[in-house]
Amino acid sequence: MKIAVVGAGAMGEALLAGWIAAGTAPADIAIVDASEQRVTELEERHGVVGVDLAAAAHAETVVLAVKPYQIVGVLNDLRDELADGTLVVSIAAGVPLEVLEGALPGVAVVRVMPNAPALVGKGMAGIVPGASATGEHTATVTGLMDAVGRSLITDEAHLDALTALSGSGPAYLFYVAEAMIEGGVHQGLSRAEATELVNQTFVGSAAMLAESGRTATALREMVTSPEGTTAAALRALDDHGVRAAFLDAVEQCRLRSRRMAGR
Repeated sequence: MKIAVVGAGAMGEALLAGWIAAGTAPADIAIVDASEQRVTELEERHGVVGVDLAAAAHAETVVLAVKPYQIVGVLNDLRDELADGTLVVSIAAGVPLEVLEGALPGVAVVRVMPNAPALVGKGMAGIVPGASATGEHTATVTGLMDAVGRSLITDEAHLDALTALSGSGPAYLFYVAEAMIEGGVHQGLSRAEATELVNQTFVGSAAMLAESGRTATALREMVTSPEGTTAAALRALDDHGVRAAFLDAVEQCRLRSRRMAGR
């Protein structure tokens, strides 16, 4: 088998679905999960193969998509089973390379921080190669992550900041969307109308950011006429310290990520 995914939660399924859409044969992807029902669901939905951890250890690439608190146990179980040359990819948040490589000495390990939009093929992932990972290993992981969005190769020192922006970032935007929808309801729109207006506004605005070639600042200025309605709205946000709140939110997220990694 080419790829084994250990942990068949939402992110594990998003990744394997993206790989299949990008051309990987379902039969080349194996899954491991404690829930037999979940394994059966994914076998039926995607055509992948359910295996045990010992069999998964012989895949070309083993992707660890378990919860952070489960990672040490999985690493210990894998240690004596891994085939020579197997690449191990961890998407467990807050688990540093030191822990991964300490449990799997000499093994090529790559740490990845994906985000929720991978569920719709629009993810953003940070990739940190370990000491034993070659350029070929890094290219393999980049290809896997690009199949469900985009990726950025970075170093572990910057992964906490990346987590604070792209890892947790979708939650910030969903939070803003919730508030905007509530604002529309307070102004007399139905919740369905407000939701449609806000959702499409986010879709269109994201497309402008991605495709216009302009910065966020330039786009914001483009839609803000002096003394106009948008200027009044932005002035209210500034009066409530929204920009400062976001700066603090990103900082608190980064610090929490560091603490989770024991730093």
